[in-house]
Amino acid sequence: MKYNTLSIVLKQVGSLLILLSMVVAVPIIVSMLYDEWYEAAGFFISSLIILVAGFGLNQAFNKAADIQYNHAMVVAASGWLAITLMGAVPFWVIAHIIPADVMKGLIPANAGYHLSSLEYFKNPLHCFFESMSAYTTTGLSMAVHVSSVGKGVLFYRSLAQWVGGAGFIVMVLAVFRQKTGRGAMLLYSSESTGERLKPKIIETARVIWKIYLFLTLFTIAFLVAGTLFALPDYPLTDNIFDAVNNAMAGLSTGGFSTLDESISGYHSSVMEGLLIVPMVLGSLSIPFYYKLWKLKKISEVWKDAQTRALILSFFFGSLILSLILLNNHIVKEPFRKGIFQFVSAMSTTGWQTANIHSWNWSSVIFVVVAAMFVGGAAGATVGGIKMIRALTIARGLQWEVDKAFLSEHTIRRIQLNGRSLTPDEMNNEFTKAVTMAILFFLFILISSLVTYAYMGKEFSYADALFESTSAQCTVGLSAGITSPSMPPLLEVFYIFQMWAGRLEVIPVLAFFRALFFGVKP
Repeated sequence: MKYNTLSIVLKQVGSLLILLSMVVAVPIIVSMLYDEWYEAAGFFISSLIILVAGFGLNQAFNKAADIQYNHAMVVAASGWLAITLMGAVPFWVIAHIIPADVMKGLIPANAGYHLSSLEYFKNPLHCFFESMSAYTTTGLSMAVHVSSVGKGVLFYRSLAQWVGGAGFIVMVLAVFRQKTGRGAMLLYSSESTGERLKPKIIETARVIWKIYLFLTLFTIAFLVAGTLFALPDYPLTDNIFDAVNNAMAGLSTGGFSTLDESISGYHSSVMEGLLIVPMVLGSLSIPFYYKLWKLKKISEVWKDAQTRALILSFFFGSLILSLILLNNHIVKEPFRKGIFQFVSAMSTTGWQTANIHSWNWSSVIFVVVAAMFVGGAAGATVGGIKMIRALTIARGLQWEVDKAFLSEHTIRRIQLNGRSLTPDEMNNEFTKAVTMAILFFLFILISSLVTYAYMGKEFSYADALFESTSAQCTVGLSAGITSPSMPPLLEVFYIFQMWAGRLEVIPVLAFFRALFFGVKP
């Protein structure tokens, strides 16, 4: 990578790190509210370190040229790598400055364990894994008992997912002004769908965050009220804390939880029903919400192809998985487990209420193929190949079959999600969708083989396939393979997958291409 390209990339990375330092500073307030002074100090130190690094890069390369087309993907990949690396700093700092007796005091009373999961964050690789999982909204975790890490760290994990869900680059565009509109557009397209909601990119970025914030506030209020009804004896302070964290983790489809047993820790079917709402809301696209708000027509829910397909997929997929579980006599309450886990998988949230390791291969494969691999809507906070690509592939295959019955002189346009495409345009969209699906499939296949080679003997290849798909599609559901005791090589492999999955592979491949061969065509 030549100096000119490197300077452009590092200047943008500097801006991202400055914003990250602000994000890392927010949990200081939560830590102080809960008298977690060592955690507050850890977040302050970490925020300062990240701010110095970001400001230093920004100033050192302040005169760098404006971003060009061949830099955008590299900036996206480099930026996310830097964010997740530096986002790991708070975990490491807190784990090392907090005294053993204070750390032990974070373990809930009557817990059946005596080791705080902060101990695991003394390992920098575990910190990097946790940060990558958080900011990419995956949800796999090195914290075996999350309730033992303190309220500040719990909040930071959820906040990282919430920020990562809407996109760090989109946030930078909303906060920091770019030199040119073209540079802003290139950055925006490198991380998101590239769909404009407003004439200017900075206005689009701000609209995205306004909608996202409104949905979050609505979800917090909904969950507080719902929890009061579902669990009237649940302490109000815990209710509010959980609602804030669950709203951020749910809408970002990240799936981190404040409870050791994830959502099953509530032991309430009503709570599980309530938490389906943020998962579904998070799986729908921000442009769809904007259109719904602007047109004020409820009919838009059914007119939007992705939204319509998701509603049908949630309904029929949940039903099919429940029937598979019922037929195989795998779990108690198969419909309760099947509905929640399918929505969690397809929305790529990753909240868990079942021991998936105990499921048979047919249940696992169905969830992998029908839910996790596809994911939610493009333009949402989800992982997977996205619903629009699945629809494009299906429509493209239908078009190829239909062509066999048309005369050679027939000119026909193809309808796709409200767009009227020429055959050449349809072929282009079909090719791009199939390419992405193949890339995801290859990453999952290679990862599953690596997982199978290094995992414990108690796991099957179905477990390896499930865990690999969860990492690649940033889902966060686990068959039990992900843990602090997993082989470092496998942990690094999953970190790479989460990075590639969040950015949809191409920017990561562009990063390595630029690293070794430069950015010239």
